[in-house]
Amino acid sequence: MTILHLLTRHEAALLLSGAYRPASLDSEGFVHCSADDATTLAVATAFYAHLADDLVAAVVDPGRLTSTLVREPAEPGPPPGVEATVRFPHVYGPIDPEAVIGFRRLSWRDGVATGLGPAGPLG
Repeated sequence: MTILHLLTRHEAALLLSGAYRPASLDSEGFVHCSADDATTLAVATAFYAHLADDLVAAVVDPGRLTSTLVREPAEPGPPPGVEATVRFPHVYGPIDPEAVIGFRRLSWRDGVATGLGPAGPLG
């Protein structure tokens, strides 16, 4: 089972080089991730539509992480379209480049994320 982390193409390149540190790691103590496509698309639409052309999802293998992964409810609540019972994977530390097994491109229509392409290399 994999998890997904949304980031820009530039941030994806930084992640692969080991230099990526999202702001949430300093402000909240963890890196936000999602457990499935539907949740990832809801998060992308709710928070990142302004980055549509530049946004990708890193496919992360939790077994390759050296940081702790904890599944927790969204605070203050999940984005529209996501059940309140959904638990989000939070990585308490950086995402190791070795844990990233590919990237998925998001499809958009009228400001709504509608799909995720197959996993593949950044490029």
